[in-house]
Amino acid sequence: MLRSLGQRPVTGIDEDPRVAELCTAVSRLRRQLAALPADFPDRAIAEDELAALAAMAAGGVPEIPRLRASLLLIAGAIGSMSALARGLSQVRAAVDLFGEPPRA
Repeated sequence: MLRSLGQRPVTGIDEDPRVAELCTAVSRLRRQLAALPADFPDRAIAEDELAALAAMAAGGVPEIPRLRASLLLIAGAIGSMSALARGLSQVRAAVDLFGEPPRA
């Protein structure tokens, strides 16, 4: 049942809590975006990047620069839509759990 909804069962011990938090936040924002009746020009970009974040999280510990790039694209696509502000903040907090990318 969970797999049909695009969610994975909780496996427990082996899962990185940062990845679990990212999965939860991304899933929540995806549901909020899907429930939003308003259409806006960059909706497809937000949906695509949320799908990319979900895929990265499903693959284990994601690359920090790619996480941050997706977050910026999502924030830019959503803009100032107040209905999605809380969900976006939760995704940002989850991305921040991974820390800063290493400086070159």
